[in-house]
Amino acid sequence: MKLIGSYTSPYVRKISVILLEKGITFEFVNESPWHEESKVTEYNPLGKVPALVADGTTWFDSPIIAAWLEHQNPSPTLLPHDALTALQVRQLEALADGVCDAAAVIVREQMRPPEMQSADVLVRQRQKIQYGLDALERAANAGDVLNGSEINLADIATACAIGFLNFRRVAPNWCVDRPALVKLVEKMFQRESFARTVPPGTV
Repeated sequence: MKLIGSYTSPYVRKISVILLEKGITFEFVNESPWHEESKVTEYNPLGKVPALVADGTTWFDSPIIAAWLEHQNPSPTLLPHDALTALQVRQLEALADGVCDAAAVIVREQMRPPEMQSADVLVRQRQKIQYGLDALERAANAGDVLNGSEINLADIATACAIGFLNFRRVAPNWCVDRPALVKLVEKMFQRESFARTVPPGTV
């Protein structure tokens, strides 16, 4: 089994954490979609990571890969057996991924020359991050689908999203007035799967 991706991608980290939590042996192929010589399109026509190659089949898009891994390797369970609750977990996963999407737009926008950066784009994406984190805080505070006694896919996705915010220093004050999220990420970052997937260069 091969996981194609970048060490700095939060979506790749999410899949790496799932693989480690499930004890699945895999080979990591470091491929950045932003390099001219990138081979990512050989695995995903959209040129995005992660992609997972297993038994001659390639799976791409992190929610799809996560669902496939849960189907193939149900232990430990990261999605509830109840279909409606599982959808709630997947929706929180999508919310966390959306926070990552907004942060990635900010990072790319800030790489442009200052005179070419769009203030409207930056404001819009920062609002998405704030609203997304507020919703995740409410869910983590409730503790029924997120931040419960057993970790699930939503917990992993949320911790990866906040790890990405920390890594890129996009929202340095994310923890202000969000104690439930702080509790969640502190718990998640102590797990071996997260310790082994810290992006290079992270302090």
